[in-house]
Amino acid sequence: MFEFAWLWAFLLLPLPLLYRLLPKKSSNQSAALKAPIWHMHKQVSTEINEAKASRLILPSLIWVLLIIAAARPQYLDEPISLPTEGRDIMLAVDLSGSMQAEDMSINGQSVDRLMMTKYVMQDFIQRRIGDRLGLILFADTAYLQTPLTRDRNIVSKMLSESLLGLVGERTAIGDAIGLAAKRFKLHEESNRILVLLTDGQNTAGNLQPNEALELALAEGIKIYTIGVASDQVLSRGLFGLSQQRADADLDEDLLHSLAEKTGGKYFRAKNTGQLEQIYKILDQLEPVNSDAVKLRPLTALFYWPLALAFLLSLIPALYTIISQIQWPWLALRKGAKHG
Repeated sequence: MFEFAWLWAFLLLPLPLLYRLLPKKSSNQSAALKAPIWHMHKQVSTEINEAKASRLILPSLIWVLLIIAAARPQYLDEPISLPTEGRDIMLAVDLSGSMQAEDMSINGQSVDRLMMTKYVMQDFIQRRIGDRLGLILFADTAYLQTPLTRDRNIVSKMLSESLLGLVGERTAIGDAIGLAAKRFKLHEESNRILVLLTDGQNTAGNLQPNEALELALAEGIKIYTIGVASDQVLSRGLFGLSQQRADADLDEDLLHSLAEKTGGKYFRAKNTGQLEQIYKILDQLEPVNSDAVKLRPLTALFYWPLALAFLLSLIPALYTIISQIQWPWLALRKGAKHG
């Protein structure tokens, strides 16, 4: 359906006409003397008025086009119904310094833990059709990067732009859970799920994990914890390569406890395949019904009359430029006439 968003803008159409009707300043000159050639003066005045009227056609057309553009013409498509059921899932991703350990691999190439997390979570995010997603990043403290939204592309973009060390080097697991509980509290009808990815233990923050657990239980949040670390990693020392434990700092007892007490599940992500197991679990959860939401795609059309008005406004300038050019053929023609 075609419509104008600001139909009242057409009230401005007669504005130039009203300006011309304003009373002009009185002239001090005496009235013109009547002469026998008054009919000749009348004919000249008529020709001048006709010339003035013709010169007003282009400005009038430009003015009409500008008013049409100001009225914001637009086209509305048929209404589209958004999903009326889904889950509220908050993703909490660890950005501490230990996430830079390169003990993961993607397609045979060694990568750090954060890179592997991004790789797997991008597909996870795109699969969450109908769900609302939010993103929390944490290290020394936790902060909300993206509130709960159905715009999966913005969540995916915010995750891909996250950097190690952005909020410190340590790990504030308690703060991340507390922030998620605070955000979920704003949504009454919600299937509250927190997916927490970390490779360490709680070493920072203002909220201890046991205190954050109480908040999560009070808000009915299910926590799915994911420990991101392989068993061993190769390190180069004075005597060549040696194997060391890569999960020495991973507090699996804490992650198990957080998941078990909230009705969630703990995952150990040693590779991409193990991390993808969370898909099947979340797909089985009962979605929550919500009020139906309808949107009508809108296409703005104001730039068409605006562009045409701009092009028409260039005509007088082009005419002036062209008329001032000394064309060679015109000079030769004038010379032939004088000759």
